[in-house]
Amino acid sequence: LRRELHAAESVACLNKALNHLKDIWEEIGIPEDQRVQRTDAVRMHVKNLLDMMIAEEEGLKKRLMSSIESCRKELNSLCEELRLSPFEDDGLTMLQLEKEIRTHLKVMLKQKSQRMNELKELMQQDRELCDILCDNPYVIDPDRVPSAQQLENYCQYISSRSQEKERRHAEFVAIKRQIVVCMEDLEQMPDTSFERDVVCEDEEAFCLSTENITALKVLLSQLENRKAENEAVCVSYRGRIGELWARLQIPQEERDSIAEHMKNSKKRNMDALHAELERLEELKMKNMRSVIETIRAEITLLWEKCFYSLDQRRAFTPYYNGDFSEELLTMHEKEEQRLKQQFEEHRELYDGVTTWQNNWTLYQELEKKATDPSRFNNRGGNLLREEKQRAELQKSLPKLERSLKSQVEQWEAVQGAEFLVNGQRFMQYVEEQWNLHHLEKEREKLERQMKKNKQTEEDMLYGTSLRTPTKRRLAGVPTPGKSRKLNTTSSISSCTPNTTLRSICHSPSMRPPLSVSKIGSGLRTPARGRTPRGLERNKENLSQLSGALRTMTSSPHRNYSINSVASSYSEFAVNHSLCTSSITCHH
Repeated sequence: LRRELHAAESVACLNKALNHLKDIWEEIGIPEDQRVQRTDAVRMHVKNLLDMMIAEEEGLKKRLMSSIESCRKELNSLCEELRLSPFEDDGLTMLQLEKEIRTHLKVMLKQKSQRMNELKELMQQDRELCDILCDNPYVIDPDRVPSAQQLENYCQYISSRSQEKERRHAEFVAIKRQIVVCMEDLEQMPDTSFERDVVCEDEEAFCLSTENITALKVLLSQLENRKAENEAVCVSYRGRIGELWARLQIPQEERDSIAEHMKNSKKRNMDALHAELERLEELKMKNMRSVIETIRAEITLLWEKCFYSLDQRRAFTPYYNGDFSEELLTMHEKEEQRLKQQFEEHRELYDGVTTWQNNWTLYQELEKKATDPSRFNNRGGNLLREEKQRAELQKSLPKLERSLKSQVEQWEAVQGAEFLVNGQRFMQYVEEQWNLHHLEKEREKLERQMKKNKQTEEDMLYGTSLRTPTKRRLAGVPTPGKSRKLNTTSSISSCTPNTTLRSICHSPSMRPPLSVSKIGSGLRTPARGRTPRGLERNKENLSQLSGALRTMTSSPHRNYSINSVASSYSEFAVNHSLCTSSITCHH
């Protein structure tokens, strides 16, 4: 619509101009034929102008089409190189399309340049890593534009190789330091070219190939094995030197002279220890007797640790040989070495048995204390602590025995021999110890019962010791404010239980029963108007004593005299009746 409007306006403008020219021509008076000529000239002018404008626009159209075509071709090529989808121009005018294609082409060219530069940098890094790691380069076409995925894969590869380089370099540095330390300890200089490259050359110049890293590990392993061998030799030298020092009683001043070599294990230390050992061996041969006796003491200690029985100890007959010779010394050293090896190989089992024995000894001591009456006099909480410890041992000992039983069974299955403790199989030994413990407890229980029975018999025969009242006054003792009453009871005081008992028990074999003392303590003065309660108690004691006498008479296992009991009791009854009648009459 707008275009039609513009066309109408152009036609109107042209008609207006022609009409205006006609008016001018009429005013001027130009003839009609000239007016026609002039009108044709105007028409030709307009036509030429329009043709020129059309030609220019046609040229613009052709240029646009040519540009679009060339840019499209280049753009398609770039999209193919960059592995991108082709450009689409749906719904665009020629000018928009040309502008859009040119813009897109510029972006694609920039992206291509960036990818190629990135590829170049990655390839440079790859070459450097390959030189250090001695690896083959990454396979990629350097003349072709890489895709985004290819560049990402290449970057990941370079990153992994860089991490591998750092790891290998760190591993190389660590191994190199260990190699240097080992060479210093071994006092060894680098011999081969590879060792010189490792120790002497710059760390950054070392080729971190897998072969070189493996060779480094092999070299370190060899040096460590050599160092370990030297350390083992030094340890054996030190152990032997320590034994000989103790056996030969070497003074401390001589020991301090090689104190440095007793700590370090370098080659010079090993040589010094070797020289000291040779010196001590020579000195040992000169002091044969003392050395053998020292070894015998150590063998005895090992026998105890290994729980050897007397028969097992006697089986080593050189121990009892008095001919101190070099051959005897060698046999003792071999036996000591054998016992040490046996103890070390089965240390866990021997330690377990030792633990059981220590716990067993402690348990027996606590059991013995549990029967001691004096333990109730403690003031420091020992009783509670001992009871708690004894209860814990009662629980832990069976558990330990079950564990040791399992270990012993495994040991016997592997060794094909019996595990002996003091000449017995361990579980038999444990069972025997428990049986002895139970027998000892039964014996102690029986002794206590016999002692108690004996005391009871003596109490029934002779009575218990007299008890003297502490808070209550005895009958017949003068009391302030009671002199009148005492005058009337003077006859009673002459027959007090104490004086009566003294007359009865004038000899040690005539001790009165406990009931007599109870009579004395239970008497009251007649002035108070009370009946003596001691008489009733005495009747009860007499009935108990008669029952006890009948029991003793019927028992054939008692070794006491019934006549003596009857005689003592009859005398006591006579004197008691006399005392009672006297108290009654005075009352």
